[in-house]
Amino acid sequence: MKPSETSSRPAAWPRPSFSPWSAGAAIIAGIVVAPILVVFWMALNPADNIWPHLMATTLPRYLWNTVVLMLSVGGLAASMGAGAAWLVARYRFPGVGWIQWALLLPLAIPAYVGAYALVDFLEYAGPVQTGLRSLFGWQTARDYWFPEIRSMGAAVIVLSAALFPYVYILSRAAYREQSGEGEEVARSLGAGAVARFWRIGLPLARPAIAAGSAIVMMETVNDFGTVDYFAVQTLTTGIFSVWLESNNAGGAAQIATVVLMLVILLVTLEKTSRRKIQFFSLSTRHRPPTRTQLHGIWGWGATTVCLIPFAVGFVLPFSVILSYALENADKWSDPALLRALWNTVRVGGIAAVVTVLAGVFMVYGVRLSGRSLPRLLLPLTTIGYAAPGAVLAVGILIPLAALDHRLANAIEAVFGGRVGLILTGSSFALVLAYSVRFFAIAQGAADGAMGRVSPSLAMAARSLGRTRWQTLIEVYYPLIRSSVGSALLLVFVDCVKELPATMLLRPFNFDTLATRVHDQASLENLGDASPGAVMIVLVGLVAVGLLARANR
Repeated sequence: MKPSETSSRPAAWPRPSFSPWSAGAAIIAGIVVAPILVVFWMALNPADNIWPHLMATTLPRYLWNTVVLMLSVGGLAASMGAGAAWLVARYRFPGVGWIQWALLLPLAIPAYVGAYALVDFLEYAGPVQTGLRSLFGWQTARDYWFPEIRSMGAAVIVLSAALFPYVYILSRAAYREQSGEGEEVARSLGAGAVARFWRIGLPLARPAIAAGSAIVMMETVNDFGTVDYFAVQTLTTGIFSVWLESNNAGGAAQIATVVLMLVILLVTLEKTSRRKIQFFSLSTRHRPPTRTQLHGIWGWGATTVCLIPFAVGFVLPFSVILSYALENADKWSDPALLRALWNTVRVGGIAAVVTVLAGVFMVYGVRLSGRSLPRLLLPLTTIGYAAPGAVLAVGILIPLAALDHRLANAIEAVFGGRVGLILTGSSFALVLAYSVRFFAIAQGAADGAMGRVSPSLAMAARSLGRTRWQTLIEVYYPLIRSSVGSALLLVFVDCVKELPATMLLRPFNFDTLATRVHDQASLENLGDASPGAVMIVLVGLVAVGLLARANR
């Protein structure tokens, strides 16, 4: 054959090599994103289109209440978190050593537990109003005025007190990373403490404050227990109402789509604000700002300002719930509570293990594949954390129920007899919802930990004959074990506290600690609800301890 004939032939297309890592990463990403896509599809193709009815009746009220609640909680939490972070980062005052860590503790209290405690503390028969009537000689509620407890305002206070640590953590880190030279220059030019905060500290920390506020507002949209207890009708309560009371999954999906639009808008605004506002240090030697000692009334004033959100967000709810738990010691051995505890540990533990293993597999697979598709899919997997639990429940239960019926019919056709519902009749749907909802935590932890491992270590292992699995187990795992363990615990804690998805997806006669506490508190039975609430808080304290250690 002549060389000219060989060169004239068209070159063969290279065969695409199959990579199980890329395929696995794509499958995991598809599972995480699928519920969101299902919600959009159901909203566009409902079996019974009630969109005009929703627009003419309840949807405007749901939307208005949600937006007002979201903006109010975001603004108040940002003020509390950013203000407290500025004080502990810039000043020394009585108690600052323990207050800077105590401000993280409200994260251990689910907002719905704080709602139960606040109502019990401030209601007509509570200690506050009882004390006022005793002190001033009032006989009935007609003799004095007291603000309405079950209201939008109370919901704003409870949610802000429970969620402000998200802003506090990010703001405190931003303040501590700022350079001390700017503070000294401003002070030499005559700028006082307030001027330095507004002109230097706040603008430089604005991206961190915006990110924390966005998280707070997304958690506010996700909340169900608090707004339901305070009788505030939001989009999330609308999903429950339309789905469970009206039995209209398509209408619930349409409301869920509105929720997703709000969440996407929040995420977009937060990322845009960070992109437009960027600051860079021009100094090669970074020196943190010096903390100023506050004396007298100013020092105690700073202590009081920091203690107020801590007291409202942690001390008050935990004291009320703990007092009920101690008064009802016999409730700790209630078989229903023990079953709820076992269900919580079992389902949350399985979900945490599955989520973390999937996160490690996906991140490692993306790093190995070197292809563009898995890298494009990786950021999409964080959308589950932004989506409220009720939205994910809509996107998971409907297709899973259809698949479950087909699977049961197929098994019965082959083997005979009745097998019942395998997927939705068990805790499988809960595990799936938890994994999708909190996958971003596991993925972020695995990505950050693997990013700190030198690629040369993996190359050396491969050159010595280790397979990819062996490299993951023998090289990466010992180096990322701490981060993986932290992610495992954080995912488990979030599973324990998750209420909306659990209420919609739990099997019949299946309770977790969160659903038991909500059910008992909704019946005004805090005595039965308190042991489960204390257990949830204790689990949350473990996560707060991890955050405190990570932010030292």
